[in-house]
Amino acid sequence: MIRKIDKKTVGEALRAAYDHCKTESGGKNADYIPYLKNVAQNLFGIAACLPDGSLMTVGDTDFRFGIESVSKVPTALLAMEQYSDREVLHRIGADATGLPFNSIMAILLENDHPSTPLVNAGAIAACSMIKPVGDSSGKWRSIVDFLTALAGSPVEVIDELYRSESDTNFNNRSIAWLLKNYGRIYDDPMMALDLYTRQCSIGVTAAQLATVAATIANGGMNPLTHKQVFRPELTPRIASLMATVGFYEHTGDWLFQTGLPAKSGVGGGIMAVIPGVMGLAAFAPPLDTAGNSVKAQKALSFIAQRLDLNIFHTTRCVMAEPAPAEA
Repeated sequence: MIRKIDKKTVGEALRAAYDHCKTESGGKNADYIPYLKNVAQNLFGIAACLPDGSLMTVGDTDFRFGIESVSKVPTALLAMEQYSDREVLHRIGADATGLPFNSIMAILLENDHPSTPLVNAGAIAACSMIKPVGDSSGKWRSIVDFLTALAGSPVEVIDELYRSESDTNFNNRSIAWLLKNYGRIYDDPMMALDLYTRQCSIGVTAAQLATVAATIANGGMNPLTHKQVFRPELTPRIASLMATVGFYEHTGDWLFQTGLPAKSGVGGGIMAVIPGVMGLAAFAPPLDTAGNSVKAQKALSFIAQRLDLNIFHTTRCVMAEPAPAEA
């Protein structure tokens, strides 16, 4: 069964979600990264990007926040685009750990079995794979250019966040060397770690994240720029990774309740992909115990229910074609 929705319905759902969730006071900012601890807790924004390039926003959708772990999605996609999905599966894997995003134990338990590019260890390994191998500046340009193409607008590092991340990434340093010990990193470990730290420090807006999500949902074609950013066959690959590990140890609960492939970050952003339909994003800094924005989760869950976006439903939601202009 097909259910059609239009721009007006989507806009109304965003506004209703904002009004419903704006007084939510649960969670707290990430306090292990000083920059994130000091971001205003009351910031809140929701955005949707549709296949025709329509961008719908409500709230603080122009505020530039740290992309953090949402950056793992573009880098995983870039690795698959540069190599192949099967090569990334072989070198890193696609299995959820069921453990926290920065788990060292997961590496020890799975030393002979790759994990996933959407947790810290797999993301650092993915950064080590990015071409040109051995060239830090070339790798970084590849990462930034790819994210820019996905977002349809320029992105850059928040320098204060990068310094804050670099000064506190002791756990990730251990992860990088442990990956080296097990032969699961494919370039200089400290170079890969610095690339990962920098990509997590990139500033984005909720509107940009919604566009990234829409580009993925649109088979790699950016709906704003009409540029083909990656091969269409990679959309189901990355969406499946988001569905299985996008919220770390809370992923099962999220997918059970919403049916949305999505990825969170400790900067407070969440990006959701509804293949063939739209991209969604929400931002609010206070997090739950697993590092997922409390308010953004509730907002996206509200929208998913309101618009029947659950990808597992027997009803298939699609965007209605715009009415033809009168002669």
